[in-house]
Amino acid sequence: MTVPVHLRYSAGHTWLEQAGDSVTIGVTRHAADGMRDIVYVHLPDIGAELSVGQPCGAVESAKTASDVDSPASGVVLTVNAALREDPGLVNRDPFGAGWLFRLRVTDLGATMTAEEYAKLMMAPFPDTVC
Repeated sequence: MTVPVHLRYSAGHTWLEQAGDSVTIGVTRHAADGMRDIVYVHLPDIGAELSVGQPCGAVESAKTASDVDSPASGVVLTVNAALREDPGLVNRDPFGAGWLFRLRVTDLGATMTAEEYAKLMMAPFPDTVC
């Protein structure tokens, strides 16, 4: 399974890509594959202030739904509007076109390297995706 080395990861199976004072956040390939056919993605509101671990959305598949907990603290700058029309982008391209939202970050929270995350993937899949 691909785990891009330039990203940081959370224990909740989200990835973070930092650019200056903002981070782009999405779910990992492991999480997307675990959900299978994603049919709906609920995203946080632009301008919302999120805290590490705070529920901020949900990912729903044909058979299950999982909460999305923010892996970082900050203010939501933008969301991936393309997911409203095509939530399957998360399944097809979780590290690219399937990103979820961007934050002006104030706290990155506890993150892992790709190597650390790859070890975590060997553990059982959690009840929540992110």
